[in-house]
Amino acid sequence: MSQVLGPLEIGAAVAGGYVLGSIPFGVIATRLGGAGDLRKVGSGNIGATNVLRTGRRDLALITLLGDGGKGAVAVLLAWLATRGGTVEQQAVLTSLAAGAAFLGHLFPVWLGFRGGKGVATFFGTLLAAAWPVGLAAAAAWLITAFLFRISSLAALVAVALAPALALALGRPKPIALLALFMALLVYVRHIENIRRLLKGQEPRIGAGKAAPEMTEG
Repeated sequence: MSQVLGPLEIGAAVAGGYVLGSIPFGVIATRLGGAGDLRKVGSGNIGATNVLRTGRRDLALITLLGDGGKGAVAVLLAWLATRGGTVEQQAVLTSLAAGAAFLGHLFPVWLGFRGGKGVATFFGTLLAAAWPVGLAAAAAWLITAFLFRISSLAALVAVALAPALALALGRPKPIALLALFMALLVYVRHIENIRRLLKGQEPRIGAGKAAPEMTEG
């Protein structure tokens, strides 16, 4: 591989990542599983949390694994394409593919660009792109969730810490920029959750079904 990534390689990584990321596993799982159109259930979100509202934990698990896995697959394919290149090339191409997959999940062309909130895809992508950073962010989620029992708050804390964790753990700058890019979009997609948090109205983990929606994938 040359020392400079070409437009073909970059284009393939971005296009392939977007297509993978835009696969709506929640919509597909609920339809094939006989649970109806997920977009007409609960909040209408396509993530695993809303799939749970159908009463099908099996479909929710499939959605969670699918939404996380599609970002990981995009990273893996980009990594394989740069095996003969430098560490910097790998970091750049995997980050581009990961970012495109994340955008695909949030704005899937098949669903009129109305996708999920990105938490599952964020973690799946980050674990594949830089597993120490992904594990550290997951630990931050677990600690925050344990202390405050609020899923959305745990997600917001974890994604906010991810860029700094990437730098602290010595990962290449493209990985830190990827984490920052995804974190900003997660915050944008969680505006309503943030408003409820500020008002003290965000439900705690285990709250009744009548409570407002928690963070969703």
